[in-house]
Amino acid sequence: METAPILAWTLQREIPIPADVAAMLLQGEQAVAAFQTYRDSAIFTTKRLIVRDAQGITGKKVEVYSLPYSSINMWSSENAGTLDWNSELELWTRAGHIKVKLAKGVDVRRLDSLIAWAVLQSQ
Repeated sequence: METAPILAWTLQREIPIPADVAAMLLQGEQAVAAFQTYRDSAIFTTKRLIVRDAQGITGKKVEVYSLPYSSINMWSSENAGTLDWNSELELWTRAGHIKVKLAKGVDVRRLDSLIAWAVLQSQ
């Protein structure tokens, strides 16, 4: 199953953890960081990455992606260069390849550290 056309997100900036995320968490799971996406948010928890994607004109329809850290096989991070303004994080998972673009100002090394912490502590 190839997910690359489906799973491409852009993180805009780090935000406070949304209050309504608590309803999605398992007992013992905690949210550790959140980032604004184009229309919603991506939340790093102690067990997974949750990406909420508001859809439609009103945004009331919400699709939720849940990526357990245990399914991430490899990742790479790329910081912005002199002529290339974009940073990105790529994840190779059991579900396929996921590309996460980072808006200017998002700390790629912080995200790299979050992924490393999440993946390596879950092994």
